[in-house]
Amino acid sequence: MTDKTVLGVHAAHRDDIGDLVTRRPLPGPGLDQVDPFLFLNHHGPQVYPPGNRGLPFGPHPHRGFETVTFILEGELAHRDTGGHESVIRAGGVQWMTAGRGLVHAEVSPEDFKRRGGPLEILQLWVNLPSRLKMTEPRYTGVQQDEIPSLCDGGVELNLISGSHGGRTGPIESLTGVFMSTLRMEAGASVGFEGLSGRHVFLYLVSGEIRIGGRSIAQHHLVQLDRAGAILRIEAAQAAVLVFGHADPIDEPVVAHGPFVMTSVEEIRQAYADYQAGKFGMMAA
Repeated sequence: MTDKTVLGVHAAHRDDIGDLVTRRPLPGPGLDQVDPFLFLNHHGPQVYPPGNRGLPFGPHPHRGFETVTFILEGELAHRDTGGHESVIRAGGVQWMTAGRGLVHAEVSPEDFKRRGGPLEILQLWVNLPSRLKMTEPRYTGVQQDEIPSLCDGGVELNLISGSHGGRTGPIESLTGVFMSTLRMEAGASVGFEGLSGRHVFLYLVSGEIRIGGRSIAQHHLVQLDRAGAILRIEAAQAAVLVFGHADPIDEPVVAHGPFVMTSVEEIRQAYADYQAGKFGMMAA
């Protein structure tokens, strides 16, 4: 079995949203997607003062893909037209399948806006194959204590979906996506096998790692080859990573605003359906 090869290292570019510090490594110059991983926003880290306005993501629609949101610090209140509502705290994750379409809001709870505090959140968009783009929407929110934590040799793997080390994550992916976060002490190392034919999603939130002797600094996304079966990661400094992998979909991707489909005609239909109220209605 061969090791995964680093094809490129892509910096996250600053693209602040109002007073929300935002970095985006994907899509970016030289890398449109890591099929089926389409988009990543890294918000924070920052500290909100008391009496803040909170996150700016009021009601908005989605169709054709999934959102995976990692709450590293702070809190996130979610509600959608599918009837789902939750407040996820630090260390938790929410996984929403937009499918045929819904409207959702991701905002700060009233208590957080009153008292303020640290906030760091990442949101990843995961594409759905054409056969599932019109599936029924669904939502799962899990707190930190519901996510299995596998610790070994200075590495903590928080298992969100898929299986590892005889454990299974609490979220069942429709398309077999493996998703986790890793915390690594300086000098620690970890290896993963069985990745041949899979695309790896690897984003370094903080710290410094090495793969195949190559150093990768924080706020960079690592692009790896599809063929290699083994991935070995070493921590040059204490590090936090998002690590996932999935089978590529290998279908056309047509994205416009909050919709991801396979043709321009499907995008037009998504807008028409949203404007006709078929995603449901939600007050601001």
